[in-house]
Amino acid sequence: MKIRSFLLLTVFLVVLTGVSLWMGKQAYSWFPPQAAAESHLIDELFSFLVVLGTFIFCGVVGMLLYSVAFYRVPAGDTSDGPPIEGNITLEVVWTAIPILLVVWIATYSYQIYEQMAIRGPMEVVHLHIPEMMKTAYADTNSDAIAEPKEKISVIAKQWAWEFHYPYKNVTSTELHLPTNQRVQLALTSEDVLHGFYIPAFRLKQDIIPKRTIDFEFTPMREGTYRLMDSQFSGAYFATMDTKVVVQSPDDYKHWLNKAASQKPTPAKNQAVWEYTQAQQKSAKSGWPTVVPAAPPVVNFSG
Repeated sequence: MKIRSFLLLTVFLVVLTGVSLWMGKQAYSWFPPQAAAESHLIDELFSFLVVLGTFIFCGVVGMLLYSVAFYRVPAGDTSDGPPIEGNITLEVVWTAIPILLVVWIATYSYQIYEQMAIRGPMEVVHLHIPEMMKTAYADTNSDAIAEPKEKISVIAKQWAWEFHYPYKNVTSTELHLPTNQRVQLALTSEDVLHGFYIPAFRLKQDIIPKRTIDFEFTPMREGTYRLMDSQFSGAYFATMDTKVVVQSPDDYKHWLNKAASQKPTPAKNQAVWEYTQAQQKSAKSGWPTVVPAAPPVVNFSG
């Protein structure tokens, strides 16, 4: 009987491990395509968490189903179960295992955080923390940690994004980036807390009012992606999104030249349009609303 139970347990663990690893591989397909060098770090962390979560969930459910199937009380048996007062060994085991798992997850997650060096609000406020002076990097290879070739200023405000490029002071409301070149963004906010979030890059950085945060990454896949505000910044924050266009270096230079030849004009701004429409209605909601900032004056508005 003990041999049979041992064999069943072994088969169960082998199947459970296989299913968990399979689910971990499937987790990669749940995200948008990896468009930045940093994205694989987040995907690997998420896959690891899926493997661990699947193993625990299926293991617990499997044991419950096995108990229901083979250890059910016979029909008509209303007697009490055996009086069990406790098992010190079992209690130590089921306390130690979760603690070790939490430490494992926290250690791995912190390593990813350190590799990406994404800075949060508290690290910016506490200026004595040396880590805030580090630049963000994803890999340990020389290409990933090279000096950034493009330095772009990003201004967030209620409710618009504005990007300033050093080339002939080009400005835009779309973020254009070259592939396979490290980019440094200088993130600032003119009013409240905003969040710089590009799902395809797996990058999110809080933007603190009246402070500048240097943020670096390496785009690696051409295409058009979405930048959104990940923080609730007021009534029209849902309209605060724009395109991120990743181009070949040649196309990027061509776009800069094209944008530089255009005269700066006020960009279209959905928040301003919606606010204006609301003010023109005879029926008012009665709720006070922050007046949107004036539309950015840029060379290129998309």
